[in-house]
Amino acid sequence: MNAPSSSRGAVLALLATILIWAYSWVVMKQVLNHAGPFDFSALRYSLGALVLFGALRVLRQPLKPPPLLPTAMIGLCQTTAFQGLGQWALVNGGAGRIALLAYTMPFWAVLLAWIILDERLTPRRWLGLGLAAIGLVCIIEPWHGLGNARSTFLAIGAGLAWAMGTVLSKRVFIRHAPTPLNLTAWQMLFGALALVVVALCVPQRSMDWNWSLVAGLAYSVLIASSLAWGLWLLVLHRLPTAVASVASLGVPIVSVLLAWAILHERPSAMEGVGIVFILLGLLAVSGLRLRRA
Repeated sequence: MNAPSSSRGAVLALLATILIWAYSWVVMKQVLNHAGPFDFSALRYSLGALVLFGALRVLRQPLKPPPLLPTAMIGLCQTTAFQGLGQWALVNGGAGRIALLAYTMPFWAVLLAWIILDERLTPRRWLGLGLAAIGLVCIIEPWHGLGNARSTFLAIGAGLAWAMGTVLSKRVFIRHAPTPLNLTAWQMLFGALALVVVALCVPQRSMDWNWSLVAGLAYSVLIASSLAWGLWLLVLHRLPTAVASVASLGVPIVSVLLAWAILHERPSAMEGVGIVFILLGLLAVSGLRLRRA
């Protein structure tokens, strides 16, 4: 395959990944009509972990776990807290709004990397954090009262947990150099086990097994987790990391549009302003410079 064809294929894979992950937030909202948030999350990531371990065997990558304690901490942050809080936030919050708030992860990651990894905050990153703060205020609209404050803060907490998992993952990669698939599989296993415990302890509605729930579960496990993860690795392999990372920010924006079209969750004008500020902040935090070829 020549270079132009390879690049076109990577761009198509990137667009497919954005669409798959964006639609997954709509699916996560819809399945709550048939299952409790923690039951669904526990089942989804238990099956997802099995798929990833199967991928390790197929690709003949080592099954030996990375250091257990840091890997378990990553799982508790990146799978248990991020996915559990995000799914819980969807109980009373709109899919597009929750996706957007959860994708504030890069801002929290910058702050946590400053504290934990001693990565300095450049003026550009300070600018990005400031723009993000303005965007969050516009989306939350505290001058109208906090409204459904629980879903808002659960979604922000999900983004913060995701950021902590990202920073801890980076530290494990630096110190122990596991393969991405190996670390992802093991942290998901630990996170899924914790979600099972939460699901058993927290009262929820009973599972209403029907084709809608089965379809939502299949989409979440096989497409949003497995297929999209493989496409994402292809994107990272063939496109510059900065370009891929910034382009992935299309996920919450497409989520807002899909939630509007499918779930009739129309964003307010102020939420639109907040989206613009958050995107500008993400561009600043990423450090991507737009240049003519």
